[in-house]
Amino acid sequence: MNLLNFLVESWYLVLVAVVSGGLLLWPMIKGGTYGGKINVNEAVRLINREKGVLIDVSEPAEFASAHAAGSRSVPLKALETSNNLPKNKALPLVIVCPSGTRSVRAAATLKKLGFENAQVLAGGLAAWREANMPLEKSA
Repeated sequence: MNLLNFLVESWYLVLVAVVSGGLLLWPMIKGGTYGGKINVNEAVRLINREKGVLIDVSEPAEFASAHAAGSRSVPLKALETSNNLPKNKALPLVIVCPSGTRSVRAAATLKKLGFENAQVLAGGLAAWREANMPLEKSA
């Protein structure tokens, strides 16, 4: 039995292999690393070992009610004009918002601004809270 006969007779195996490969490659094709999210443990590792900076893209009222300890408030609307972002664009940034949805858009914007190490905290502030990480409130 040659290769061509095998492929014709086992078309469903070929289809499964092609679909599996496509699903594995899709995140890279879709748009880089900001599509991927990091968990709380990885975020803490970046902050503690690589001088990562927590950037909270929540609205000011949301940030005031509760935010991850040590995070910087940079609302999504003001991201491109903010002076509260690190000057060193090589530093890892951990982007957080209440649920994690705005963070993906913020990470894409930050990458366009030259922050190649922008990562999204999966689950946002809710995941941070669930992991019993420290929270702060603003006056």
